[in-house]
Amino acid sequence: MPEQQPDGASGAAARIGRVLRATDGRLDRLVDVGLRWTRTHRAPWWLVDAFFVAAAVADAVLDISGATTVETWLSLLAAAALLLRRRFPVLAFALTVPGLFVGSAVVAASIALFTLGERTDRRWLMLLAALVQFVGFSGFVGPPQTLDEIVVSVVYALIFALGPLAVGLLVQTRARLTEQLDLARRAQEDERRQAAAVALSRERALLAREMHDVVSHQVTLIAVQAGAMQMAGRDEAERGFARTIRQLCVVTLQELREMVQVLRASGGTDREIAPQPVLADLPRLVAESGLETSTTVDLPDTLAQPLQRAVYRFVQEGLTNVRKHAPDATVRVSGRIHGGHVLVDVVNGPARAARLELPGSGLGLIGLGERASLLGGSMESGPQPDDGFALHLRLPVEHVPAARTV
Repeated sequence: MPEQQPDGASGAAARIGRVLRATDGRLDRLVDVGLRWTRTHRAPWWLVDAFFVAAAVADAVLDISGATTVETWLSLLAAAALLLRRRFPVLAFALTVPGLFVGSAVVAASIALFTLGERTDRRWLMLLAALVQFVGFSGFVGPPQTLDEIVVSVVYALIFALGPLAVGLLVQTRARLTEQLDLARRAQEDERRQAAAVALSRERALLAREMHDVVSHQVTLIAVQAGAMQMAGRDEAERGFARTIRQLCVVTLQELREMVQVLRASGGTDREIAPQPVLADLPRLVAESGLETSTTVDLPDTLAQPLQRAVYRFVQEGLTNVRKHAPDATVRVSGRIHGGHVLVDVVNGPARAARLELPGSGLGLIGLGERASLLGGSMESGPQPDDGFALHLRLPVEHVPAARTV
């Protein structure tokens, strides 16, 4: 029906567009395959040169029956000059000129002229070489007698003068176009990488803004409320509890500020991520915990960085749990390597002060277990007979260097 024609026309146009896009994609893939094939299946240079020299020698030998000694040696010299064509194309062509005019070096001179077109940018030199080739080949075919012979001689001379030069220019142009195509492809890849980096920077900035606007605000409110509680506390225990909360809020805000700065950094160039904790930081961690702790950690400081961070976070979480659930308890931290595994224990005794009923989600131990699982190890925890608590970490290590006491 007539009213259906526009829909049919638009549908046909859409199908044509899809076909053209698919064809364009196939052409791009074919070009890529062709370029890869030419790069991987190109004959070695020495084989090509050997073939050219053999062809020039064959041309000289086939005409050697009626040639003089000088003509033969000049033809062979022209064939040998092709060995210099890649490094000294002008010299190679100049050495073929005597054989072209005196001997039988048409093939050698044509190959040398092709090399000039392939490897030289000086147009005047190419035209001069083509003119020499034209004159030499005109003399090679013999003096013409009739007008037809003159025309045939000129046509053949033009073919042998301009043909090799045109092929050489074509090869040179193809090489330049291939190089430009590679440069364009690398430029496109750089643009894609830059676009991805810009998108990542925007996401990082958005995440940093959300963290600053939401998390920082909430933590600041907690710190303010803790400060008010500290001032209006009814006893020293309550004021100490509020003081601890306020100090933790301050530390949290500082760490959050550093995280926001890292996220806002563009590609990590304006600010590098802060150094991650290692085994050498354990003594400071234990000293800042304020707990009576005995430490015996015989672990090498050349362990892999993920293992060192896992050990540090394990001890950190253990000390945090002691402060929360067993105030003033004695703690024993030990670490060693046994049977190709890193073994770390954090064991505390019973609480020697009143416990503070602080809310806990248990996510700390869950996170430690997940970290250990990612490293191929395991984490166990459980109460002790003397009303204490123990954490045990076990991580595999492939190569164990000499241990150092921390």
